[in-house]
Amino acid sequence: MASPQPTLTQLRALVAVADHRHFGRAAGALHVSQPTLSSSVAALERTLGVQLVERTTRSVLLTTTGEEIVRRARGVLGAVDDIGELAVRAREPLAGDISLGVIPTVAPYLLPRLLPALREGLPDTRLRLREAQTATLLAELRGGGLDLALLALPNDEPGVVEIPLYDEEFVLVTPDEHPLAGGCAVPTAALAGQDLLLLEDGHCFRAQALDVCQEAGARERSALRAASLSTIVQMVAGGLGLTLLPAGAVGVEVGEGRGLAVATFRRPAPHRRIGLAHRATSARHAEWSLLAGQIRAALPTTDLALSAVSTGPATGGGPTS
Repeated sequence: MASPQPTLTQLRALVAVADHRHFGRAAGALHVSQPTLSSSVAALERTLGVQLVERTTRSVLLTTTGEEIVRRARGVLGAVDDIGELAVRAREPLAGDISLGVIPTVAPYLLPRLLPALREGLPDTRLRLREAQTATLLAELRGGGLDLALLALPNDEPGVVEIPLYDEEFVLVTPDEHPLAGGCAVPTAALAGQDLLLLEDGHCFRAQALDVCQEAGARERSALRAASLSTIVQMVAGGLGLTLLPAGAVGVEVGEGRGLAVATFRRPAPHRRIGLAHRATSARHAEWSLLAGQIRAALPTTDLALSAVSTGPATGGGPTS
C-alpha cells in the first residue's frame, strides 16, 4: 500500500503555523486567507491520518508527530526551492532577489559601506535585508526564509555551511578621563577589576565580549545590559562603566565631543570572525562563494582592524586575547 503523499502547499502551511504559532499570522506570511491555511493543515492531517496541531482558544501547539514532520518538511521545502533557483541562476549568477539576514552588531556599520560597492559590482542583484539576532537568522535560514546570513562564526549549526569573510578586532571604549583612555597596545589584563557594560542575552557579541571579560578578570554590570551598541556607548558616556566594541562600529558610535575615548589592545587583539552562512543543501554554493569574494573586495583597505580571510572552514573565529 502506497504511503500518503502530502502536497507542498500543505507542508508550507504546516511550517508557517510552526513558525508563527498562530493561524492568522501564518496565513499573512504566506499571503493567503486564514480559512485557506486552516484547510491546508486539516487536509494534511487527513492525508497522513494523524493529528499535527493542537488548537486552543489561546495558542497553537504542535503534537510530537507534528514537530517531527515540520523538521523534515523544512528540508523538503528548502530542497524544492533550491531546484527552482538552480535553473534560474544557471543562466545568470547572482541576478535577482537574494534574501540576506544580518546580525545587529554588523548591519549598521558594514552595510553603508558594503551596499554601494555591491550595487556597482553586481547591478542585477537585489538584496532583501533582514536584521535579527543569530538564533533567529539561523532558524529562518534553515526554514528557507533566508538565502544567506551574515553573522559571527563559527556556529556549529547542523546543515549549515559557513564562508569566512573577515576578522574584526575589539576595541575598548572609555570616558575620556579614564586611565585607559586612548591607550595603544593595552593588555587585556588591564581590564581586571573594571566594570564593563555588555549587550543583553541573545546577541552573539555579548558572549564574545563576556569571554574576554572573564579571562581578564573584569566585572560585568549585569543590571545595566542594553539592546544595542548605541545604548551601551551612551552609558559609557554617562560614566556608568566601560565597554568593548567591534572596531567597525567605532566610526558610527564614538564621535567627537561626546566625552569618549577608544583604546586598542595589544596584538593579537581580541577579535571575532564574520562570515556568510547558507544551507548545506543549497544548489547555489558557487554563487555564494562568488558573493563572498565581492564582499571581501568591498572591505575598507585602510581599516587595519578589519582583515579579509580566505575561503575555507571557519576556524579560530572566536575572541582571543
